[in-house]
Amino acid sequence: MDDFEDHCWKDIVPSEVLDIYSHYIRKTFVGSAPALLAIDLYELAYQGGAKPVAELHRTYPSSCGENAYAAVEPTKRLFAAARAASIPVFYTTQDTRPDSLPTRINATKRQRPSRSPADYAIKAEFKPQAGDVVITKQRASAFYGTPLLAHLTQLGIQTIIVCGESTSGCVRASAVDAYSNGFHVVVVEECCFDRSILSHKVNLFDMHHKYTDVMHIDKVLAHLNGLAVKEAS
Repeated sequence: MDDFEDHCWKDIVPSEVLDIYSHYIRKTFVGSAPALLAIDLYELAYQGGAKPVAELHRTYPSSCGENAYAAVEPTKRLFAAARAASIPVFYTTQDTRPDSLPTRINATKRQRPSRSPADYAIKAEFKPQAGDVVITKQRASAFYGTPLLAHLTQLGIQTIIVCGESTSGCVRASAVDAYSNGFHVVVVEECCFDRSILSHKVNLFDMHHKYTDVMHIDKVLAHLNGLAVKEAS
């Protein structure tokens, strides 16, 4: 269990807080019958390029800048392993239909969010493939007001592997709802990102101790690669 706290929050969480949360220490794992859930990997989060968010936010208020781009390569590896293992892949993105919600109703308190469908297209590096499912949502959680739970139940899914953005927002809301609906939830640390590194670390810490298993990409890949070998045999 020595690696339970071996994560990105080590430099911000003091020892006395780790002691308070020691009652949550357990073995972490990727469970059986997994599916991959990619939260909001849409163009809006990458606007302005791989620059510090502080340099981008006035022009691109929804951009996660360099934090988003740091997660691209690990997330590509995660997708490749999921597809090799033939597990179901689900995406979420914003519902942009003009007649699907009342005027001035938004998913968050952000002022003047984008309504452009192009901004909510999945980034090309993670383009959905045949057989993948794209869930459109109006709120932070992938489960709220969507058919996702029904799809997962009918497929017999027991474990949800989560990646995407933002860690403190839609990732957290979806992960908590997944756990509340009875799924084992794995959040892949290197494949999640946020506008704020502080929010990213604190929310991973909190989810890891209360609701999810936050795991490093290499451990998740090892599990998926094992499934791929079984699939091929």
